[in-house]
Amino acid sequence: MDENSERRSEQRLRYHWPIWFAEDFNGELSQGQMADISSAAAAFTCYTHEACPNQGQYITTRFSVPRYGRDDSFDLADFVRSAHVYRVDNVNGFLRRIAVSFTEPLPFKPGEQHSNRLLSDAKCT
Repeated sequence: MDENSERRSEQRLRYHWPIWFAEDFNGELSQGQMADISSAAAAFTCYTHEACPNQGQYITTRFSVPRYGRDDSFDLADFVRSAHVYRVDNVNGFLRRIAVSFTEPLPFKPGEQHSNRLLSDAKCT
């Protein structure tokens, strides 16, 4: 798996918090663990079983993203997003890494919060 992010137009936030997903939220939710996220896409791991999504499938996701303040404190922003599964990688015999693109982007860029804060601090001096 290539971790080179040169092709990405946006830096990703890497964190390991729960993400819940299902084909739709009327069914049973499954839990995964977030690996990284941008405003338009995310990657997470889940156990290999029937509920683990497949490439080409649409799922509904529920997750929280830290939203950092000026003093390095953070609040959690909660989101529900429909997503298209565009890649499924086998990590090992028990785990898969799922890459999804959101049908509606997040209202901020999670991985660029720190660099944006540094830029705004530099403008103030």
